[in-house]
Amino acid sequence: MISLKRPKTDLPWLDEVGLGKTKPYYHTKLGAAFLGDSLAGMKKIPSESVDLVFTSPPFALTRKKEYGNEPIERYLEWFIPFCEEIKRILTPEGSFVLDIGGSWIPGAPVRSMYHFEVAIHLSKMFHLAQDFYWYNPSKLPTPAEWVTVRRVRVKDAINTVWWFSKTEHPEADNRRVLVPYSDSMKSLIKNGYKAKKRPSGHDISKKFGKDNGGAIPSNLLTIANTESNSAYLRLCREFGIKAHPARYPAKLVEFFVDYLLDPDYESLILDPFGGSNVTGSVAEERGHRWLSFEQEDEYMRGSMLRFLEGPLFTDPRVRSVITGESAPRG
Repeated sequence: MISLKRPKTDLPWLDEVGLGKTKPYYHTKLGAAFLGDSLAGMKKIPSESVDLVFTSPPFALTRKKEYGNEPIERYLEWFIPFCEEIKRILTPEGSFVLDIGGSWIPGAPVRSMYHFEVAIHLSKMFHLAQDFYWYNPSKLPTPAEWVTVRRVRVKDAINTVWWFSKTEHPEADNRRVLVPYSDSMKSLIKNGYKAKKRPSGHDISKKFGKDNGGAIPSNLLTIANTESNSAYLRLCREFGIKAHPARYPAKLVEFFVDYLLDPDYESLILDPFGGSNVTGSVAEERGHRWLSFEQEDEYMRGSMLRFLEGPLFTDPRVRSVITGESAPRG
């Protein structure tokens, strides 16, 4: 449940992470959202305090977007200071997961390498634990000039998701993210399997037919981003708030939260580019503490809608804050 007024005793752990004197825009039972520059906010957080940073910063796109994005030629210079703070505040076994989409060279059907340049630069600061690829089958065919008009390219439906860590052995357990077995694997488990060496040279032992409760997922994550009638969007329309235009699906966050954090411990998750605060809402649902920063007031007000429930829908003060009539200030 959301609260718009924070007595000092509500979230005592904010003092532990250096933000006890910074008034959040709003907070929940487990987290706090701050309106303002995350770079300045992160500087207040003590070193080795955050277990997981999951974020998707504004991409270096050809066209300027309303949520703000840096041009390709200045992207690294803009983004690296954030990453330096992220490295400092991450716990030794913590992870930094970065969802970053590709871009095109302006005026030409040629891809930019900026997101690979980001990864190469960050691999000198962190260990690249693994590269993931988020396939969004519902992604629109863009850029239209080259895909739907001239028909010289196919649609770009993949985002790279880089998983970085401070150590070669960050906290992770793929048993927490098993996926259902295929029909053929179910048949193999049921009917048995003859151990043998494959033509590829892989030696498949009898253990291959053991039922482990599910299959190990691959680093290709197929998640359709088809949110069209969610509670968040319905409430944005009800309150007259413009929904954030670049939201990633909760399932993407859920995968990494489940994979990289021990569910038996209350970890701390940070999103320095909060947007509509999908990360915070997933953290809350999973029982982890969270911090979120966002610079745009309207996106922050909209993100509150992810946490509203019960009588808060009709609370006049809550409604006045969401509609912007009396937004809190830190």
